[in-house]
Amino acid sequence: MSAASASAPAAGRASATAPSAAPALDLTAVFVRLKLSLIRNGLKGSSKRKAAYFTSLALSLAVAVLAMIGLAVLHGNAHAGTVVVLLAAILALGWTFMPLFFPSGDETLDPSRLVMLPLRPRPLVRALLASSLVGIGPLFTVCLAVGSVVAVARGAAGIVAAVVAVPLMVLGCVTLARSVATANVRLLTSRKGRDLALLSGLLIAIGAQLANFASQRLFQSGGLAQLEPAEAVVRWLPPATAVGMVDSASEGAYGVAAGQLAVTVIALVLLLRFWERSLTALMVTPDGSTIAAAKPSGKRESAGSAGAGAWAFLPAGRTGAVMQRALRYVVRDPKTKSAWVTALAVGVIVPVFNALQGTGSLYLACFGAGMLGMQMYNQFGQDTSAFWMVAQTISTPREAFEELRARAYALALVTVPYTVVLTAVTAALVHNWSAFPAALGVALALLGSMLCTGALASARFAYSIPTDGAFKNVAPGQGGLAWAGIFGGMLVSALICSPVIALTVFLNVTDQQSLTWIMLPLGAAWGTFAAWAGLRLAAPTVARTLPEILLAVSKG
Repeated sequence: MSAASASAPAAGRASATAPSAAPALDLTAVFVRLKLSLIRNGLKGSSKRKAAYFTSLALSLAVAVLAMIGLAVLHGNAHAGTVVVLLAAILALGWTFMPLFFPSGDETLDPSRLVMLPLRPRPLVRALLASSLVGIGPLFTVCLAVGSVVAVARGAAGIVAAVVAVPLMVLGCVTLARSVATANVRLLTSRKGRDLALLSGLLIAIGAQLANFASQRLFQSGGLAQLEPAEAVVRWLPPATAVGMVDSASEGAYGVAAGQLAVTVIALVLLLRFWERSLTALMVTPDGSTIAAAKPSGKRESAGSAGAGAWAFLPAGRTGAVMQRALRYVVRDPKTKSAWVTALAVGVIVPVFNALQGTGSLYLACFGAGMLGMQMYNQFGQDTSAFWMVAQTISTPREAFEELRARAYALALVTVPYTVVLTAVTAALVHNWSAFPAALGVALALLGSMLCTGALASARFAYSIPTDGAFKNVAPGQGGLAWAGIFGGMLVSALICSPVIALTVFLNVTDQQSLTWIMLPLGAAWGTFAAWAGLRLAAPTVARTLPEILLAVSKG
């Protein structure tokens, strides 16, 4: 009887725990299948989308494998530990902030969509973490982690530590990204949050350029040995501590390695706990971030203000209306505003900072024209689902041409004066006014070439920009399509303006600087013709594939 009575509570406890464990496993499997279904369904119905996705996947894997091999080659180098520890810290920093602003479209990572479902936070954390490990980003991180530990692992202790470090580093990066995103999801999905993303994206862009200039100074003044004090601090900051643990174990510092392992595990547990608390708050707290007091009707714009003020200088008819709509997007839409401000800022930073460093070239002013020229890509995607109203006005190639031309005019209205001023400022900083005409001519030729390829990419590689999250700039399944259009367009743009570049190089190499002034009118004419040709070629495609474009841009 005592054995039976003792086994009865045990059976009861087992039966009580079984129902709670099974749903957690089922939920994890459901979210992983959901992630795979989103990827698979995003590729249906478009061969171009499939080709773009698999091309981007192949390129990402190629870069990841090359990076892994490059890190593994550092094995035995005196500064290998410094390089991989700092690389792990940079990778973690990227995972923390880039998912908020980098183009992505994983619907499983937005927990605000799940608030109405009867889900507990802890099983939901496991499910979201498992689904987050499916994708190109985690695979890329695994490759870098493997290459990093191979670079520093030596001996049996180092190999054992490396086997433990790889999953800890990947889990730490993914958990860090998801916990930060969950804690800020209400802010990021509100209008104010999307406006804050403007500043954050700008800071990231500026920070990247500052890191670039810092690396240049580093290799000019002493090499990697100068980074050892920073590495001594960073190796105690998780998840870089995972790689530092491998280096310490390989050197025989087992106590230090154990401490770094403990810091890594404790940080991962605390991040998971923070993520769970953020999910709990998200599930039970009402969302009042988007509630704003109604504005008095007297402050609203009157219907007749469309052509008043600065807009009165725009052309009449369809061209002026389309230009005004495009420029209003720049002022009012947070994502469009963020892209424009970032492009304007980075376009100034690169030539100006290089000039101040004493390593500048006047031709770096072309970087600003290139950054703004990229805003021509995916012109219809910025309209999102409202593009159907624009589509109602396009039935012939002529109307498609007028639509694209007006959008190019709106971009040129800002970009051309910006390019002229930036080139002049750079010429003043580098004291090279004699090359000003040639540099400006090349910049205008590049701008016209990017307007050409941007129109073609908008017609053939249109994708949706979701409106429900500041950190999602591409709808699920369309990431490869977006990157194919952007990078393919940039490559073709370089080929289009290559004759202008080649002639400029020829005049400088053959010491015929007195003739370089001809590059200004030639570059302007070349860019104008390239832009016109691109608009002409894209217009029939837009008119012919309008339903497909409408479906693509309305996906989000």
